[in-house]
Amino acid sequence: MSNSQSSLPSSSSSSQSSSFKQLMQHPQALKILGCVVGVVGSLLVYGLLQERIMTRPYETDGENEEYFKFSVFLVLSNRLLSCLMAMGILAYSRGNVQPVAGIHRYCAVSLSNVIATYCQYEALKYVSFPVQTLGKCAKMIPVMIWGYLINQRRYVMQDYFIAAGVTLGCTMFALYGDVSSSAAKHHGKGGKDTSMYGVGLMLGYLGFDGFTSTFQDKLFKGYQMETYNQMLWVNLCSASISALWLFSDSAFFDAVAFVGRHPAVLQDICTLSVAAMLGQLCILYTIREFGALLFATIMTTRQFLSILLSCLIFMHPLTFMQWLGTAMVFGSLYYQAYLKNQRATSVATVSEMREPSASGAETGEKNATV
Repeated sequence: MSNSQSSLPSSSSSSQSSSFKQLMQHPQALKILGCVVGVVGSLLVYGLLQERIMTRPYETDGENEEYFKFSVFLVLSNRLLSCLMAMGILAYSRGNVQPVAGIHRYCAVSLSNVIATYCQYEALKYVSFPVQTLGKCAKMIPVMIWGYLINQRRYVMQDYFIAAGVTLGCTMFALYGDVSSSAAKHHGKGGKDTSMYGVGLMLGYLGFDGFTSTFQDKLFKGYQMETYNQMLWVNLCSASISALWLFSDSAFFDAVAFVGRHPAVLQDICTLSVAAMLGQLCILYTIREFGALLFATIMTTRQFLSILLSCLIFMHPLTFMQWLGTAMVFGSLYYQAYLKNQRATSVATVSEMREPSASGAETGEKNATV
C-alpha cells in the first residue's frame, strides 16, 4: 500500500514534465515564447541603456564627469541602423525599395516621430525612468483623441473608463513621491519646476507619438505598401531630419567630440540602437503572427518589468501610493487586453453562427426552386 502511495507523486510529476515537454515541442508555443523573449529582452535592454546614457555621468581620467546631452544624436543612430536593416531585408526578399507614396507623406510621419522620440529622451534629464515609462502607458489617451479628430473613430464607455484608470494612476504616481531624475538632482535642478518641465516633455511625447500612429494610418491608407518599404522610407526621412537638426546648431560635432572623450558611450549607443532595431523586428513579427492582442499583453508586461528593473538597478525608491498608482495603470491595461480578447472571441462566435444559417437558407432556397 505504501509503495503504491509513494509511486503516485512520482507518476504525477513525470506526467507534468512530459506534458510540459509536449507543450514546448509544439511549434506555436515555441513561436510565442520566442516572441515574448525577443520583445521583452530587447526592449528591457533598450530601456536600461536609455536611462544609463541620459542620466548617468561618463568619467574622464577618473576625476571629471560629463553627462551626455545630445538626444537627437541617439535618434539619428537608431534611425540609421533601422534604415539599413529594412534595406537589407528588402534586398534579401527582393521587395520594392522605391517609395510607394509621396516623399512628403513619409516626411510628415517622420517629423512627428523624431519630435516624439526627442521628447522621450530629453524627459529623462528631468524625470525618473519609472515616470517616463508609466507616462508612455498613457499613450492610448492621445491616440483616442487623434483617432476621433482625424479618423472620426468612436469609442465605447469601457474605453473611457480604462483611459480614466490610466490617467488616475499616472496622476497618483506624480503627486505622491519624488519624480525627479538623478541627472536633475546632480545639477541641483530637482524640484517641482524641473519635474513639471519633464512632465511637459512627456506630454509632448504622448501628443506627437499618438499623432504619428494615427496620421500614419491616415496617410498610407489605400497604398499597397510592404511593412519594410514603409520602415525604410520613414526611417530614412527620420534620419535626414535628425541630421539636419544636429547640423543646424553644430550639435553633431559636439556629440562626436563627446564620444571621442568617452569611448564607453559609443558602445552604449550602438547597443541601444541594436536593441531598438531587434525590438522593432520582434514587434513586427509578433503582430504579423499572433495579432495586436498578444503584442499589447507582452508590451504591458515589459513596461512593468522595466520599471521594476530600473528601481532595483538605479535605486529609485517609490512610495506606497506610487506603487498603487502603478498597479492601477497596469491593471487598467491588462483589463483592456482582456476586453479585446472577449470582443475578438464574440466576433468569431457570431461569424461561426452565421455560416450554418446562411448555408441552411441556401439549401432551403434550392429546395424551393426544385
